[in-house]
Amino acid sequence: MNINWYPGHMAKAKRLISESLKLVDIILEIRDARIPLSSANPDFDDLFINKSRIVFLNKSDLANSSITRDWINWFAGQGIKAVSINSLDPKDTNNAKNIILDTAKEFHDEILKRKGVKKTIRGMVIGIPNVGKSAFINGIAGAKKAKTGNKPGVTKVKQWIKVTPYLELLDTPGLLWPKLDQREVALNLAYTRTIKEEILDTEEVAHYFLEKAKVEFPEAIVGRYGELDMNLKGYEILENICVQKGWMQAGGIPDIERGSRHILDDFQQGRLGRVTLERPSK
Repeated sequence: MNINWYPGHMAKAKRLISESLKLVDIILEIRDARIPLSSANPDFDDLFINKSRIVFLNKSDLANSSITRDWINWFAGQGIKAVSINSLDPKDTNNAKNIILDTAKEFHDEILKRKGVKKTIRGMVIGIPNVGKSAFINGIAGAKKAKTGNKPGVTKVKQWIKVTPYLELLDTPGLLWPKLDQREVALNLAYTRTIKEEILDTEEVAHYFLEKAKVEFPEAIVGRYGELDMNLKGYEILENICVQKGWMQAGGIPDIERGSRHILDDFQQGRLGRVTLERPSK
């Protein structure tokens, strides 16, 4: 599955982020805890090579908590601080805020000591579409200051948001890379609704999702849809789910499109339980 999807606003977003780099001290990268690698834009590594960075694994309430801990340890082994967060949970956002403030205070105190001046520390919040950047900022800032929505591309312009007298955050548009040529990555982004549904074959995505599910988390599928033969092909499992749930067209034909949307929506909304699609390498 190769997906070429690079709307004009994304090219503009990359320029905006590059131009804003000189204004910021800390990079706050938001990833999806269910796909910590696939939700990382490889372009960011080159852009932020000389910047202090914290990775926040967002939507942790939808991910397997044990695997999330494994990911945090994996990032630590790469020399990167990673934090698990559900941006809709005040306890989590307060913890994240304290981590950011501690990091900002270190910068602030260092500049005060070195230059004798008080400086507002600026952090840039970055990530691919639909990982919850704006919800993250609203949780940290304690007010609805950034636009949110469960679809990619909500934030289109940069927004500076004041958190404390010495900390400001820059919300940036979600940025994908020009060509998604790794099938597994493209599918993971499709499963989590990072790519706009209008450009996808929903039935194909659901088939591959069930192919993955029958190997890695069959109990989640059976628990949601009832007893199924998980040794069948993904599209056959999909047909059987449609029959069991009564998602049928005239003439007793399984409504595959409807079933596909239901299954993907169930995953995206956490109705299959806490499922993580990627595990860290040993």
